[in-house]
Amino acid sequence: MNIERPKPKYEIPENAKKVFTGIIFDVYQWEQELYDGSTTIFEKIKRPDTVVIYPVLPDGKIMLIEEEQPGRIPHIGIPGGRVDEGEDILLAAKRELHEETGYEAEEYILWDAQQPELRLEWAVYTFIAKGLKKTSEPHTDAGEKIKIMPVNFDELIEITTTGNFSEREATFKFLEAKYDKVKREELKELFKPI
Repeated sequence: MNIERPKPKYEIPENAKKVFTGIIFDVYQWEQELYDGSTTIFEKIKRPDTVVIYPVLPDGKIMLIEEEQPGRIPHIGIPGGRVDEGEDILLAAKRELHEETGYEAEEYILWDAQQPELRLEWAVYTFIAKGLKKTSEPHTDAGEKIKIMPVNFDELIEITTTGNFSEREATFKFLEAKYDKVKREELKELFKPI
């Protein structure tokens, strides 16, 4: 699968200087000329890209996760995480699904790829995984507690459009499906098991 990285809403210019290197986030600054001829310092944050996966179980249920991390409010989301430097996007999705759930999938559909933030260079790749098989127990990070939460399609629509759902990149698609019968049927077809 050839996956192109989505373009940011605006690029970090070549003359930008990295002024901070963090564990996840780096900060870049550059001098920017304004319309009146004056200049000011612009700034942008950069972080590793992310993959998120909507796993569809053989019975048609979609696997959400209840996740807890130190210092963060518990939330409902989907398996996913950072893409390692130089890692193939699809391989990252496969790795994250397996680490967090113990499942492997026969088919991965790239459903969406975007850079959702203006001042943050960060691409999010959203996959739908089908043909799931449990191959091991999850291997979660020491800083996360994950509980698998299978839901049916109608529950998926409700959870993703209300409450404490953490993956907001696809929320608009779920809202469309909630209020538009045609969009709902299209989305339901996309989430059918193989």
